Amino acid sequence: MRRDWIETLFLEHGTTRYSGEREEAVSALEHALQCAALAEREGASPGLTLAALLHDVGHMASKQANARDDIDDRHEIIGARLLARELPPEVSEPVLLHVPAKRYLCATEPGYHDALSPASQHSLGLQGGPMTDDECRAYERHAYAQDGVRLRRWDDLAKTPGAPTPPLGHFLGLLGRLG
Repeated sequence: MRRDWIETLFLEHGTTRYSGEREEAVSALEHALQCAALAEREGASPGLTLAALLHDVGHMASKQANARDDIDDRHEIIGARLLARELPPEVSEPVLLHVPAKRYLCATEPGYHDALSPASQHSLGLQGGPMTDDECRAYERHAYAQDGVRLRRWDDLAKTPGAPTPPLGHFLGLLGRLG
């Protein structure tokens, strides 16, 4: 994936508040960097760390067409499709699964829903709510299901104003380490 495309996307959309009208206290870039930093601290692979950085590119790409807070923009699908054009599945598949992972965790982990931010609880309703038992079983069979859950957990934690992180260029350097 072209590094300059990613840099431009964050330059143009990174300063917007994360989550649209029901904002979190961080910008889109802060959220992405925090998510990637959490992945790196846990020893995630370069591909999964990049997925953590890029998991919301679908929001940024769709902002031009839709800035509404009352519909699901299916950003995980948009983002995964964009990334799959030039990056391996170890990057695009966790991006695709980070929304289903939230639905999965709400269905399978007591207390998970209540720990979500108000913005995340709101978007959960738009995204289909907690999974059914059949949906959970289907999710568990996906080759990247655990990576999707790991990414989801970092996504949930990456909302701390002013948290120190490496700069964008640090994580973009991982592009050269993909197989």
